Amino acid sequence: MDLLSILLQAGMDLMPVAKMVAALAASIAVLGASRGISAIGRSSVESIARQPEAAGDIRSSMIVSAALIEGVAFFAIVLCLLIVFM
Repeated sequence: MDLLSILLQAGMDLMPVAKMVAALAASIAVLGASRGISAIGRSSVESIARQPEAAGDIRSSMIVSAALIEGVAFFAIVLCLLIVFM
C-alpha cells in the first residue's frame, strides 16, 4: 500500500469525530459572537449614559462592530456546516 491510501483510510475512519468537532466549533463560534455583541451593547449603553450628546456616534459604531462580529460568526458556522455535510 502506498502512503496516500493509508492516509485516506485514516481520514475516513476519523470522519465521525471530525463531524462532532465541527458541531462543537459551530456552537463555540455562536457563543463567542453572542458574548462579543453583548459586551459591545453593554459598553455602548454605559458610554451613552456618560455622554448623552455622543449617542449617535456611539450607536453607529456599535452597529458596525456588531455587524462585523456577526459576519465572522456566520462565516465560522458556514465553514463548520461544510465540514459536517461534506
